[in-house]
Amino acid sequence: MMKLAILGASYLQVPLIKKGNEMGLETHVFAWEDGAVGKELASNFYPISILDKEAILQKCIEIGIHGITTVGTDIAMPTVNYIANALKLKGNSLEATLISTDKYEMRKALSSKNIPCPRFSFYDIDNFKNHEGFEFPLIVKPTDRSGSRGVTKVYSIDEANKAILKALANSINKRVIIEEFIQSDREFSVEFISFNGKHYPLAITDKVTTREPFFVEMAHHQPANVNKEIADKIYKVTIDVLNALNIENGASHTEVYLLNNGEIRVVESAGRMGGELIGSHMVQLSTGFDFLKATIDVALNQFDYNNCKGNPKKPFSGVYYIVANPGKVMSIKNNFIDFPDILYCESLCKVGDIIDSLVDGADKRSGIMVYSSNLANPINDPSKVLIIKTN
Repeated sequence: MMKLAILGASYLQVPLIKKGNEMGLETHVFAWEDGAVGKELASNFYPISILDKEAILQKCIEIGIHGITTVGTDIAMPTVNYIANALKLKGNSLEATLISTDKYEMRKALSSKNIPCPRFSFYDIDNFKNHEGFEFPLIVKPTDRSGSRGVTKVYSIDEANKAILKALANSINKRVIIEEFIQSDREFSVEFISFNGKHYPLAITDKVTTREPFFVEMAHHQPANVNKEIADKIYKVTIDVLNALNIENGASHTEVYLLNNGEIRVVESAGRMGGELIGSHMVQLSTGFDFLKATIDVALNQFDYNNCKGNPKKPFSGVYYIVANPGKVMSIKNNFIDFPDILYCESLCKVGDIIDSLVDGADKRSGIMVYSSNLANPINDPSKVLIIKTN
């Protein structure tokens, strides 16, 4: 039986663990026990931090794994590829991993290849004085986090320095970038699978956020509402990005803006499957392509694009998040049975929890649901599907 190591056991990695089990693999999962909802699903579980490269490497040598992967998290990727390289398994280079998990290094790599992205500058303390001559507003973000954690839109030098402190608090490596704000009402993520340097486009996802100042992702819809000309342009730019970052193997998740004049601006790219259930659920629902199987097959060095293809049951898929009003959770009612397009709906809080104001991606949203439909964006009010009452 082939043995697959998986880093992380949160709700984001649960579909990956299930898929590994479904494929008849022995799944070896590494994560802190706190929040490890996938613990009981794994063939074997190890309460080791996903940042502890050496401890996981030694355990993987002992196990004799055939591949290692994760989905939905940037912070695990250095460990994934460190072990893949050490054991001569399929993965990306350590240099590519550094570049694709640090937004500052990524910006430098993209700029060196003339790939259109925002102007930027690096900070590790709150000493921004705008010597760069940026025009406000600006975006401040940690270099090494995903899911909008620590991201703020600012309008002054004083706001920028306060935002730097917030971003530093969210950054693992205490590194921050300030970048120009790109004015666009259309933001997308682009999902690819790559194997031995060949890139396969899978889907373009419409992103819906809370907008400024924190840009928390609240919904995603596939396929994106763009024509073929724009889709082809987005895919071409994304391939250029993957080549610039030397991402050769595995899933990738690239974020881009579409400007009013039709030009594309690259926000960032990650050498892993998108979180927010985009890769683990939406891609297969809207395209028929088994993205989870493909990610595992690449890790096991047995990928064949045709073996992952399929036909979608319905043409549209998406994810909605629920944000409850701040306060103590008094009751939770899940009405998804009354909404046939909703396939999965779960509260991310429980009765008695305290819900804080939604600030950024680090704050827990209250619920999540996945849809598959013959209609794009079929639910007008997701809060009627999952009703969370607070006082």
